Amino acid sequence: MITCAVFLPGFLRRYGNCNALCSGSRVAGLNYARPGIYVMKSSSSHLLSGNIAKAVITLAGPMFVSAILQNAQSLIDLFWVGSLGPDAVAALTLSGVVLMAMFPVQMGLATGTVALVSRAYGAGDVRRASQQAGQSLTLSLIVAVILGVIFLPLLVPIATLLGAEPDVVVQAVKYLRASLIGMSSGMLLFIASSSLQASGNTTVPMMALLFANIFNMLLDPLFIFGLGPIPGFGVAGAAWATVLANLLAAAGLIWMLTRGRLQIQLEIPDFMPYLRDSIRLLQIGLPSMAQMMSRSMMGLVFYKVIARFGTEVTAGYGIGMRWHMVLLMPCFVFGNATATLVGQNLGAGQPLRARRTTWVSVALVEMVVLITVISVWIFSHQFVAVFNNTPKVVEVGSEFLRIVTPFYLMAGVSIVCDRALNGAGCTIATMIFTIISLWLVQVPLALLFSGQLTFLASGGWWIVENIPIIKAILVKEWFSPAFHGVWWAMGAANATNMVLTVSWFSTGRWMNKKL
Repeated sequence: MITCAVFLPGFLRRYGNCNALCSGSRVAGLNYARPGIYVMKSSSSHLLSGNIAKAVITLAGPMFVSAILQNAQSLIDLFWVGSLGPDAVAALTLSGVVLMAMFPVQMGLATGTVALVSRAYGAGDVRRASQQAGQSLTLSLIVAVILGVIFLPLLVPIATLLGAEPDVVVQAVKYLRASLIGMSSGMLLFIASSSLQASGNTTVPMMALLFANIFNMLLDPLFIFGLGPIPGFGVAGAAWATVLANLLAAAGLIWMLTRGRLQIQLEIPDFMPYLRDSIRLLQIGLPSMAQMMSRSMMGLVFYKVIARFGTEVTAGYGIGMRWHMVLLMPCFVFGNATATLVGQNLGAGQPLRARRTTWVSVALVEMVVLITVISVWIFSHQFVAVFNNTPKVVEVGSEFLRIVTPFYLMAGVSIVCDRALNGAGCTIATMIFTIISLWLVQVPLALLFSGQLTFLASGGWWIVENIPIIKAILVKEWFSPAFHGVWWAMGAANATNMVLTVSWFSTGRWMNKKL
């Protein structure tokens, strides 16, 4: 950690500006700018030349605010729904679990959008970038309708399967029905924002999310409790408020995109479905969807592993995971900024600058993560006690943070390199690395280290009975308390993912990726 603090600032001073290093850096096989179509708007010229650290921070700042605003929507709903009682809160929680299972679809479409739009925009082909943005919006609308048609009839069985009480199921289904009917509004807002971010404009998407939150804050009490001729819809009112808020923000953002005053300039023909563009987007987006779905499924399995240790350990783990997502947010923000910069620089025929941009982003992330790790080590108990001050819960949560957070230094590197590869359109590799890290490392090691595989030692398995070392590994008490082994398994997965991602990134094959 001390080494990082000493050398990272010097690294940024040395490599923050790389005009000389990146000159003459074109690689055979890349699609370069097509002259005579559109001229790159000057607002993004700093992304393709000049100080790299400044370019990364310029993009990442508004993205960070956007990430906070996106998470704030659920908190706004929770604030107002909380006054309806515990069943309403439970229904909102259950609905969140179901909707999060669909979120990978949205993220996959956004990944494909960023890769294609940023590549075209970096090449100076604004018309092509605009066409791809329009195709992404149309495809997202079609996907939202398909998801609604598939899942609307299944809401009651899904909510019941998750084990909720009947009263909770009734309210959750009402919330989910409204959310699915209006899913297109949130998806359009997300994809329109991703298109603009891919062009280097992260401020306008941030403002759109800000207005969506303001609308949501105003509409929530109106639709939940009712006023005058407007009836109260209860929990479902929170969903309708979010849908309408997103619709207003999305409509405003798309209207701005059609006015020709932003980097992306949509025209009516851009929205007409074009099979070839849709296939290209899905070729990039589908592996990204699978990557996120594997994470979601692993989360459910991991929860079951933790639950065997009792309520207090589960609560400590839950609080630790809340901080886990908050503390890793800067990594994802810098990673998303890197995806845009990599895509644009590859489009502009500057692969070496694209590679160096990634390492500068890694350096910036490592400085932020280093501060995070030190803070958590010093104040781990206080971090957990913010949510629950039960001594056992605080102890478990604190131990979780102290064991896991040092591995954030590895997670920061892998997240940025992962997003850089996604920005280049190389999503199959990142999907494979995620599946290996989670399902071949994290889950098996969590079961082994926590002593949940000892039953195999007495199960009569031939390989266990005839190879003593395997039996010894299965019956060994690896950690005390045993659930500490689960935390170390998470660290091992982070380390594995970093090694795989960085190794592939370092080959440079992604620099020749054609889209």
